[in-house]
Amino acid sequence: MSKSTTNPQALASNKKAYHDYHVLETYEAGIALVGTEVKSIRDGKVDIKEAIVRIEQEEAFLVGCHVQHYEFGNLFNHDYTRRRKLLMHKREIQRLMGRVQEKGLTIIPLRFYLKNGRVKLEIGLCKGKRVHDKRDVLKKREATREIDRALKDRE
Repeated sequence: MSKSTTNPQALASNKKAYHDYHVLETYEAGIALVGTEVKSIRDGKVDIKEAIVRIEQEEAFLVGCHVQHYEFGNLFNHDYTRRRKLLMHKREIQRLMGRVQEKGLTIIPLRFYLKNGRVKLEIGLCKGKRVHDKRDVLKKREATREIDRALKDRE
């Protein structure tokens, strides 16, 4: 059984991010975890809906991510609300830091996945959607559904 790098296995995703934000760019980041956190994330017991990425002193941290306790971890279990350091190249962090400060953008975690046996985090540089933007997206989605239905009935 070989591990594929082209189709990484998704462990958790943040669907709310695509609803509330325009994702402008995406980045891949490693994440510093303890053993029980890795096991919990592999089991899919992670919630990133309310999480955000903060950059402090040229280091990136994942804040607000909830990783449940590993059920067999007993006294070696982790603190489920701790800040987790993201492992990225320094120039990527500096670029993100500049974009966030100058344009008022935010960095949101999009999904956890496995790549070559390691847990990775996909983060996105995002701009908040306004209410009318969300309505426009819903209208477009509904219009394409109606077109698809009409074409399907026609065949």
